[in-house]
Amino acid sequence: MPKNRGEINLQKSTQDYLKAVYSLSKNREKVNNTDIAQKLEVTPASVTEMLKKLAAEDYIKYSPYHGSTLTQKGLNEAQKITRKHRLLESFLSNILHIGPDKVHLEACQMEHNLSDEAEESLCRFLKHPDTCPDDKKTIPACDLPFSNCEECIQLHQKGLEQVGKRNKNLTSIRELKGGTFGKISFIRGEHKVLQRLLDMGLTPGTKIQIVKVAPMDGPVVIAVRGSELALGTDIACNVFVEIDPL
Repeated sequence: MPKNRGEINLQKSTQDYLKAVYSLSKNREKVNNTDIAQKLEVTPASVTEMLKKLAAEDYIKYSPYHGSTLTQKGLNEAQKITRKHRLLESFLSNILHIGPDKVHLEACQMEHNLSDEAEESLCRFLKHPDTCPDDKKTIPACDLPFSNCEECIQLHQKGLEQVGKRNKNLTSIRELKGGTFGKISFIRGEHKVLQRLLDMGLTPGTKIQIVKVAPMDGPVVIAVRGSELALGTDIACNVFVEIDPL
């Protein structure tokens, strides 16, 4: 019997390493082997061996003694497994009321077997959460070809199949650093969230620049159409952009 969409996963070890590099990297900076070893509780020698394998498979760019960064292929897989993990944490914590000391481990055990189809349904059931409950980190955007969650909801209500995947990796503006340029490609949330952002002139396709990111979850200041806007964390984590490579 053929498997459902999303049920053919990478090996658990590969997903764990990609998720670790993604979690440790800030603004896509290089991650050293020692930090990866500590996070995964493995030996540095094991890390080196695995990183060489991942580099050969084009999931990371690995430079001995200088650190590793995710390729676009690796970033796509890392965001996907991280998204599943953080959605599961939200479900376990907010719906099943699993204790905070158990949520992370439970999610780690479940994430590798959650199909893409189940992930989409879980996101709709949870009403598109923006952060996970334990560390308040942003849940990555889905990889469906929509510009907002309303499109996904309407398609699902009509009983139509969702076709295709987004071919660009998106990043929440909350996770970017000052000076970064990008184009808004996806806005998360239901109608009231979307309308609030539309009223501010933040629409899919709009080009922006990150001016300043305040510490301690402070506002993110962006430049758009010649003006500056200060966005609170609740908004910033729901606006995703394609980063301008230039």
